This record gives sequence, structure tokens and C-alpha cells, in this order.
Amino acid sequence: MARVRDIEIDEIPEDVQPIYKQFATQYGPFLNQVRVFGHRPSAVKHIMGLLLDFKDEQVLPTRTLEIALVVVSKINECRYCVAHHAPRLIEQGLAPETVANILEPDCPGLDDVDRLVRDYAVAVTEQPNMIRDKMFDDLKAHFTEEQIVELTLRTALCGFFNRFNDALMIGMEDGVVADMLAMGASEADLPQDASPKIEASGD
Repeated sequence: MARVRDIEIDEIPEDVQPIYKQFATQYGPFLNQVRVFGHRPSAVKHIMGLLLDFKDEQVLPTRTLEIALVVVSKINECRYCVAHHAPRLIEQGLAPETVANILEPDCPGLDDVDRLVRDYAVAVTEQPNMIRDKMFDDLKAHFTEEQIVELTLRTALCGFFNRFNDALMIGMEDGVVADMLAMGASEADLPQDASPKIEASGD
């Protein structure tokens, strides 16, 4: 259960309800997440709406995008996001073992472009101010500038979702972990459940 109450679709403005529904079902399953975002309908409209627009326009290969999202989510240890995106990456042809070990420098099953995307996602997440021009030269050999901008945006935005999900302890939807296991992944490869570890200091 999240740390705030769920906002159901009939509690938000009518003009935002189609985005709520589409994100929760067709884009998702992200029902528990959008129930929390529902506290701020403008966030549903603009953040979820942005992701839906990106999906409709799709300039990045799905494999590229999902590598970045899984990498960032594993770095940030977001169980919710790893469980949702690991199966999508397996669907793109990566073995479950590759997805589980994707942060390992010598992870088998990645081609040169996969490794480049993986390394870029790590760099954007951990030390964006230290990225060298050589990495961008390598990216430009495989991607357009439009694609690089979206890859960077989606990588950074994934970090936001990781933190948002864990800070508010958004729960997993029914069936998500089961679907992941059905794809050959192991629950042992998921980050641990988010739990309170930091208490606010008192005066």
C-alpha cells in the first residue's frame, strides 16, 4: 500500500480521465502508480501524457529504451520499475540472465550498441557531468540527435520515477511479478521491497 491514498479515475477531472485510463492499462500495467499521481491531475495530464505521446511517436528502438530503463532502475534499486520493464526487455530478445546481470561490465548477450546504451544510462544516472565527448561521438554513429535527446530525457525521467515510486512506496499491481517469472526471470533478481530506512531527524 502506498503512503498516500489511491485516487480513482472518477475523482479526477473528466478531461484527464482518458490519459489516466490509457496509462494504467494500455501503457502499463501502471494502475497503482497513476492512482498516486492522481493527487495532482496536472501531473497525470502532462507527465503520463508525455509518455503516451512518446509511445505514439516512437523515435527510439524499444530495445534501446528498455535497456536504459532497466539499467537506471537497477542502479536505483527500484523494484517496481525493474519488475515492469525487465519482461519488456526479455521480449526484445535479451536472455533473462543478460537482463539480470546487465550492470556487469562483461555482461554476455549485449551487442556493441546495447553496451553503449547501457554505459550511457549509467553515466547519465551516476556522473552526468563527467561524460566525455567520445561517448557522444559513439552515440552519433548509431543514433540521430533527436534520438539522443529522447534517450537522455527518458534515462533522466526514469530516475525520477524510481525515486517517486520508492519514496511513496507504490505497490506492485497483481500479476506483474508472475508475468516476469513467466518470461524466465527470477524474483531473486529484483531489488528488495522498498522499506523505511531513513527517519527524519527530530529537533
